[in-house]
Amino acid sequence: MATNKLLFSVFLLLHLASFHSVSSKGNPNYADALAKSILFFQGQRSGKLPPDQKIKWRSNSGLSDGSAANVDLTGGYYDAGDNVKFGLPMAFTTTMLAWSILEFGGKMSGQLSEARAAVKWGSDYLLKAATQTPGKLYVGVGDPNSDHSCWERPEDMDMPRPVFSVSPSNPGSDVAAETAAALAASALVLQSQDRTYAQRLLLAAKDLMGFAMQYRGAYSDSVRVACPSYCSYSGYKDELLWGNAWLYRATKNITYLNFINSLGANDMADIFSWDNKFAGARVLLSRKTLVDKDKSFEPFRFQAEDFLCRILPNSPSKTTQYTPGGLIFKLSSANLQYVTSISFLLTTYAKYMTSSGHTFSCQNVLITPNTLRTLAKKQIDYILGQNPQGISYMVGFGTFYPQRVHHRASSLPSIANHPSHIGCQEGFQYFFSGNPNPNLLTGAVVGGPDQNDAFSDTRTDYTHLEPATYINAPLVGSLAYLAGRYGSG
Repeated sequence: MATNKLLFSVFLLLHLASFHSVSSKGNPNYADALAKSILFFQGQRSGKLPPDQKIKWRSNSGLSDGSAANVDLTGGYYDAGDNVKFGLPMAFTTTMLAWSILEFGGKMSGQLSEARAAVKWGSDYLLKAATQTPGKLYVGVGDPNSDHSCWERPEDMDMPRPVFSVSPSNPGSDVAAETAAALAASALVLQSQDRTYAQRLLLAAKDLMGFAMQYRGAYSDSVRVACPSYCSYSGYKDELLWGNAWLYRATKNITYLNFINSLGANDMADIFSWDNKFAGARVLLSRKTLVDKDKSFEPFRFQAEDFLCRILPNSPSKTTQYTPGGLIFKLSSANLQYVTSISFLLTTYAKYMTSSGHTFSCQNVLITPNTLRTLAKKQIDYILGQNPQGISYMVGFGTFYPQRVHHRASSLPSIANHPSHIGCQEGFQYFFSGNPNPNLLTGAVVGGPDQNDAFSDTRTDYTHLEPATYINAPLVGSLAYLAGRYGSG
């Protein structure tokens, strides 16, 4: 392990000079980063891969998923560097990809069809999970404990793949409402391509939202294996707010607005993630007052701006820590997920403010759209290499990026290069190897540096080296905005 760190240090020194010369010329190539951030989702695909699959070192996997419950749960995404499929992070990923397109699809240029395909890969799976068995929502495939005891390609999985679900007797308001949000947002994105399919998504979303509201409870109380990885730490009120907000946007039905007003969801937040949706819901609802000029939504604008004042570095009410290099720092594990999700909200709220010429104040500090965009851009630029380490945290972007990503499929030889089965325990020789991953997981954003901007490219360090779909999904929207404004840098 010490040798790995020495090699990393040498590699860092060799590339620092080139990083500074490149970054001093201007902006990163946002258009390239956007294309790669979307391509990453192909590396996370489960199921039978389509003919136009571009990440060729991946093959079909999980083709019997769902068989333990006599249903078809093939497809969807592996959430991170392992081979399990959890509905809560997958639904959040799908919602954020869809929201990215709704707000910034016009700036995606040639990447719009690829982004839509990424949304549909998620919505296809979530629709199956929601409609296969009346009264049940399937929320997980694969046991994380047995999965984590193996280091195995998804194409080689041979351990049991149990199936987990929620129902009226085992409620899961959070995962049901998040899945409803994902299906509703996907319907808005895909209706211009296939109206019938979009109607199916919306019908399933309405059913799920009704279930989430009627049978209250946190899904991780019903599905114990969700903890600790995807426990519902924030409870389910935030997802009820978020899900109803998306159903209201998709249907304009006043029933969902009445639900929103009845929730009393006044919890303050200075974070936004697959677990905690309060800030996202309030920004989404603020669109009604800032863009549509509906003043009855003003309370959500006040709450959204309270959130933003907790983030902005010069705000008197800031509750957010920053690294010495200027990166938002929330939690030590996979911190970049919070950076990308918060940056998306900054960029989106700035868009809404611009549409109405709106400004606001954090106590005595005036906040303009440019205030928010400047901070968001700084965060994205940091991820793409403008940071004290001079490293791009997006795999395959720039000249210097993580080589030993904590990701099973990427770190093991592909089926094409090693057709024979690699067993559960046999794979650990690759896990502990100091060699770079043999397969490039293009576009993957890893967990990122620590609170002091330090980073070591060590595969065993999953808190900093593991990518995840919910890190990339919000990044797509911010990169689309930046690519539209600055082009290729």
